[in-house]
This record gives sequence, structure tokens and C-alpha cells, in this order.
Amino acid sequence: MQVLAFTATFSGMDHDRAVHAELPAKDKGAALRDPAATTPPSAPNGAPTGPTSATVSAAFAGAPFEHGTDADMIQRRVRTATPLVTPSPGPGASSTLRRDVLYALRTGGPASPDQVADRVGASRTGVLQQLRTLETAGLVTRSLSRHGVGRPRHVYDLTPAAQELFPANYGALTQSVLTAIRTVGGDKLIEDVFEARRQMLRARIEHRIEQRLPANATLWERVKEVASYQDETGYLGRATRDADGTIRLSEHNCAIYGVSGTYQIACAAELQLFGEVLDANVTRECHIAAGGRSCTYRIEPVKS
Repeated sequence: MQVLAFTATFSGMDHDRAVHAELPAKDKGAALRDPAATTPPSAPNGAPTGPTSATVSAAFAGAPFEHGTDADMIQRRVRTATPLVTPSPGPGASSTLRRDVLYALRTGGPASPDQVADRVGASRTGVLQQLRTLETAGLVTRSLSRHGVGRPRHVYDLTPAAQELFPANYGALTQSVLTAIRTVGGDKLIEDVFEARRQMLRARIEHRIEQRLPANATLWERVKEVASYQDETGYLGRATRDADGTIRLSEHNCAIYGVSGTYQIACAAELQLFGEVLDANVTRECHIAAGGRSCTYRIEPVKS
């Protein structure tokens, strides 16, 4: 299961990253408390064989999963207030004042509205409006600070949730981790990692289909659901059906482009994944890694 934890970053390469909360904190804690949940079965010679499909399904099928790019998830978290970067109220207010306030607190530490205003070069009124909006969104916290004689002043600081608003370099981390894996275990260990990831995604998608579609759902309905899942995870997934009934699943963005060029097993795993979750014959007709404008798959029923 430890191998699976860092594979969450695979879907976030070089484009707007699709960051996934693979296991919520409470599930991770449960896994740590249960040795059977973290110890893979062993072969007769004592060598680990890796997680089984049943183990992966049990661990991931019901776990909450947050879809979308970093920007998507941030917007959802502040939607009850206002978007992160919008024109600020008041004459002459900068459209990026809210971002400036966040960076000022990040680089300078906790501060009063007056101190933040000095750091960003804006009016106290405008800064205070942004601080209140950020507080409502759960990105900033407020506390009272006493300094000698006089009234206590309000001091603002960032909450842990605000960390996700700042730049991250998950792509480079993924590349370095994969390089380390290959150095330690060679291509065989790389294959095991991508196989574990494929099983994890299969459990996720199959659970979604079971929850959202009736048991007798048609192939077209299942393809649309898979396309919707891929769209939510950064692939710009689309399902189409021609006049003659031909069904295609297209991805107009490769969310793992930085990985797929070096590790072609990632593309092979996706092809196998679609065949399994759709219980269909899947043929790749177009491939981004080969210079195409999309990764397009023709989906056909399995002939009995």
C-alpha cells in the first residue's frame, strides 16, 4: 500500500495537475493499525508478490476521491466566498490583491491588517476586505495579540489549507521517484508499480459505475461514465457515438504526458484498464505520445 500512496502523483505531470486524495487520513491510520493492510502477500521463497486486485479494491473502492486540477479544487474550497483572484472592491483595487495578501502572509508571517497593507502597498480597507474573504474560505485564521498597553490587535495567519494555493512541483517529484524505483528494482519494479496503479484505478472506476449506473447499463452508458471520470481527472475525456453506432472514448489531454514518454507501460496500462472496466474490446486509434491530437479508443462489445 505504501507503493500505491505516491502513485497518486502520476496523474499530475507537466499540465494543470490532477491531485488526488487517494486515502483520507482516517483510512491511512486504519492501514497503519492493521499490519495485514500494509504487508503484501509473499511468494513461497519469501519475496513480496505485490498487492492483489482484491486488496486494492478493498482499500480504495469506497475511499473519498477529489477530482480535478489544483485550480479546480481550490475554487471549490473558496466557492462559498469569492474566487481567489477577482477584482477587489473599492476604487483602484488590484485584481490580484487577494493573491498578494496570501503571499505576504506566507513570506512575512502572521501580521495585522496594517502590516499586511504595508507589505503589499495597498490600503488597509482593501486588505481587510481580502483577509475577511480568505477567513470565510478557511484559508486565513484570525487571533488576538496583546502588545503592552492598549487594545489588543487582530493578527492574521494562513491555515494549513492555504498551502495548496502555492506552487508545487509534483512532476519533478514523480520523475525522481520513478528514477529511484528503477535504480533500486529495475524495470520489473516499475512494472509492478504501474500494475498496482492500474488495479487501483480499476477499483475506483468500477465502484463509480456501480454507484451511478444500473446493473444492466449499456456499453454506451458505461463509456460515457468512464469519459466523465477521465474528464474530471484532467484528461479532457469525451465519449462519442457515430451514426453507425461506433463508440469512441477520446482524451484530448494527456495528464501524465511527462511520464508516458519515458514509461510507455503507462499507456499500455490505460488500454488494458479501459478494456477491463468496460468489459469490451478496446482499440487505440490515435495516440498523443505518438504525435496525435488525442488518445482515442474505439470501443466494441465483446463478441460471444
